[in-house]
Formats: sequence, structure tokens, C-alpha cells
Amino acid sequence: MRVLVTGGAGFIGSHLAGRLLQDGHEVRILDNFSTGRRSNLRSLADEVEIVEGDIQSAERAYAAVRGCEVVFHQAALPSVPRSIQDPLTSNASNVTGLLNVMLAARDAGVRRVMYASSSSVYGANPALPKSEDMTPMPISPYAVGKLAGEGYCRAFGEVYGLQTVAIRYFNVFGPRQDPRSQYAAVIPNFITALLRGEQPTIYGDGEQSRDFTYVENVVEGNVLAMDAPDVAGKVYNVACGERVTLNELFAELRDLLGGEDPPIYAAARPGDVRHSLADVSAARRDLGYEPGVLLREGLSRTIEHLREELAARAGLEHA
Repeated sequence: MRVLVTGGAGFIGSHLAGRLLQDGHEVRILDNFSTGRRSNLRSLADEVEIVEGDIQSAERAYAAVRGCEVVFHQAALPSVPRSIQDPLTSNASNVTGLLNVMLAARDAGVRRVMYASSSSVYGANPALPKSEDMTPMPISPYAVGKLAGEGYCRAFGEVYGLQTVAIRYFNVFGPRQDPRSQYAAVIPNFITALLRGEQPTIYGDGEQSRDFTYVENVVEGNVLAMDAPDVAGKVYNVACGERVTLNELFAELRDLLGGEDPPIYAAARPGDVRHSLADVSAARRDLGYEPGVLLREGLSRTIEHLREELAARAGLEHA
């Protein structure tokens, strides 16, 4: 079938596009390449159809959705800190952009939309593990936008009959995650610093915990949700169901990479939740989901990729 991956040049979207191609689907990508990278599509470029444009343009959204049976909505302006600095731009991409895609999907007769939500919607709710029936308490503009997207998914199912599945991602990491951005996620940030012999920075005391999830697991959750019966209008956690503190993560990476220097500790950042741990029992039950790649294996794969990327960049600089 023909499927659309919005944000398909991004970290998660490009992995998802590759998996869908492997499964025999015709893949179209909509991306404005603001945070997505053309290099992420290098191995796919001859096999995917690329529509360059922004989801904030209704015209581009309609053009991209036309003729597709399923939409995987991965496009977003990521990062909690970025949303705190510029909530209007975050909202425009993550809420208005989503609404454009949903309207286009409704009008094009799309069968199902998979929406990339976030564990950040749980926010200040202290209960662990995080289950889908908990009351969301978002504490950042990014999290508010993701929760608004879930509300739109629910509403479009109720009033227009559009099938949607919202998937709450928990701290996704893996190859192609950009370590150079000022908003870089913690794992590529730590790995890149250690590969360069530098001390990574931990914001806060390092005892905050996360359910780090290798990108292949998130891709699997999306693919399963595409055809699972009786899941329309529902929300699912996709993660590993294991909690690791940032101090433990640093120790694990130092064990894999070597080195003796401690991290640098800085003031905690506003908008960051203290603890995160997913209950994935609903995804297991309804989607048949199992996390196939656990933390240490995922870290090893990510280290290998970033080592190769840094070596290639150094080669270009000295050419």
C-alpha cells in the first residue's frame, strides 16, 4: 500500500520509512528539512517519493496525503527546551501542523493515522510506571502541544470517523540522532563527548531517570499499530519498561567506551520531568508489541554509528 511518513527525513521518520520499504510498501515522505537531514535518506532516496514542504502549509499537506492509505505523522519541532524558549513556533508546528495533516487525511479518505506523541504529556504526575489511563500533567509547551495532538486524534475519530492511534514515545535514541544540535538528546550528547575525550554535562544531580528506548522498538510499535484491530482512537506507550538514571547511563557508556573522568554537573533545566518509566502492558496486549532491542545493545549500535559519523566528518575536514 502507499503510506506517507511526515517528518520522514528525521531521526525516527527515516528509520520508519526504511522499515516500511522493507515490508514492501510504497513510501512517500513529507519534510521541510529544518531538523531532518537529507543524509538520513541517502540509502532510501531512489526508492521513496519525497515531497519537500512544511506541514504548516495546508497545500503541501494535502498534496502529500493524496493517494495514501495510511499516514505516520512523525513531523514535529522537537525539544522541551526549544519549546520553552519559543512556544509560539513550537505550537505552530506541533499543533497547527498536525491539524493540517489530519484535515488532509480526513478529506483524502485515509484509513488510519499513527500519531507520534510523547511521554512528556505525563509531566508532573509522580506515579510510576506511567500508564495510559493516568491523568496527563504536562509542564512544558512541547508536552502541551503533544497532548493537544492526542485530543485532535480523539476528536477526528469521534466526529469524522478517521481512525487514529497515538503512540507515546519514551526517550528514543539510536543512529541518525543529531548530536550537534544545541537541543541534542542526552545519549548522542554523552556518546559524542566521550568519543572526543570530553566530559559530558548532566543537568541536575543525575538521579533523574528515563525509560530509554532504541529507535527500532518505536518503529516496530508504529508498524504493529498500522493494522492492529480494535485500536482506533486509543493511546499506547512504546518503550522498554526499564528505568535508568542519568548517572547509571553515564557509567554504562563509560564502561562501553572507556575513560575515567566524571561528568560535569550543571543546574537542572525547567520543564524536565524527574522520573519516567513506561507501563507497556497495553501495547503488549493490543498490538503484540515487545521491545526487541534493550538498552546496552542499543547503546552499542549507537556508539558504532556515531564513531563512524565522527570519523567521516573528520576525514572531510582534513581532505
